[in-house]
Amino acid sequence: MKDKKYDLIVIGSGAAGIMAALTAAKRGFSVIILEKLSFISAKLKATGGGKCNLTNTLNNEEFMEHFKSNGRFMRDALNEFDSKKLVKFMEDIGVKTHAPDGFRVFPISHSSSTIIKALEKELNKLDVKVECKQKVVSLVLEDKNIKGVKTLKDEYFADNVIVATGGLGYPKLGAEGDGYKLAKDVGHTISNVYPAMMPLKTKERWVSKLKADTISKVQIYINLKKYKKLKAQGDIIFTDNGIRGPVILDFAREITPLLEKYKEVPLILNLIKGKNQDELLNLIKEHSTLTVKEIFLKLLPLNVVEVFLELINVDKEKKYKQLSGSEKLKLLEIFTKTPLNVIGHDGFEKAMITRGGVKLKEINPKTMQSKIINGLYFCGEILDIDGPCGGYNLQWSFSSGYLAGISIC
Repeated sequence: MKDKKYDLIVIGSGAAGIMAALTAAKRGFSVIILEKLSFISAKLKATGGGKCNLTNTLNNEEFMEHFKSNGRFMRDALNEFDSKKLVKFMEDIGVKTHAPDGFRVFPISHSSSTIIKALEKELNKLDVKVECKQKVVSLVLEDKNIKGVKTLKDEYFADNVIVATGGLGYPKLGAEGDGYKLAKDVGHTISNVYPAMMPLKTKERWVSKLKADTISKVQIYINLKKYKKLKAQGDIIFTDNGIRGPVILDFAREITPLLEKYKEVPLILNLIKGKNQDELLNLIKEHSTLTVKEIFLKLLPLNVVEVFLELINVDKEKKYKQLSGSEKLKLLEIFTKTPLNVIGHDGFEKAMITRGGVKLKEINPKTMQSKIINGLYFCGEILDIDGPCGGYNLQWSFSSGYLAGISIC
């Protein structure tokens, strides 16, 4: 039993877990990380397609706004460890970073392997023990105090346990919701969890004809009376059976819960950078000597124009003034209010993150410690907090892991 006793047990070897372990080890605590896979940081390795968008250049206030009402929960974590401190930390362990677009921060190598190797080196340097193939199945309590964990093989003891198991996204990388069960078994509440940051499938099949096209600054909203306030804008990519792209990945968190309630979720897209019908009509009048196809080529790729004109049965070689009244109306509507119906998705198999998790009201935001069990902490994606693409979620993992690591005692 003696060699199984530590000051801190960290469950999970992602960004949050490793940061928590390193931070606690620097403070002199003995730390062990338990990872159920045969290697560490599986999901971190896959982040950003392997390029690893670590964080972004927003200040803390702007950063929190992108997490909506849950953003304020992050304040203490960001105050302790924000994007500037993360960049400095990476530099200190030998990972140089840059922001090629002035916003997203990547390792200069654009490879997550660079980060993982540096983190592994730091774990060894600080004598953090890492045991893989150790699936934690339960937490060991004494009254309302944490005393350790049980795995499928062993039992480990510590007065501090940090759960950093992540969500349900990418089960092939080990995400099976283990942490939710651990939390629930000791009295925590888990909000409904849904796949997020993922492509969506549509009822319309014409999308497959446009799969080579990316449309920028598309406005999108849900065409349901109760949810019309849910809007987004960004780049969209058509696929064989639906839509993806940054705006869709971000907006998916709003749509996936609705698919449980409705068989399909109707969307309205404005493909011409938010221009309304009057603005579009003014543009058309400025180029009245051109054909309909030539006019819309000033706004959209050829393939998109031709497919849409075919959908509404308008001759692309006609001039606008030659169209009938009904054809003119259909022309204005198809480009400013394109209807699209979402009918499904690939579930957690393709979800980059999870919406939902351990209820925030049960966690102390100043320490990441449970308000129910003494010595039990949570950090990263397991909590009911998620943000858009652009380094938000990874920064949150590092920040919350850091706060948990400096809070144990």
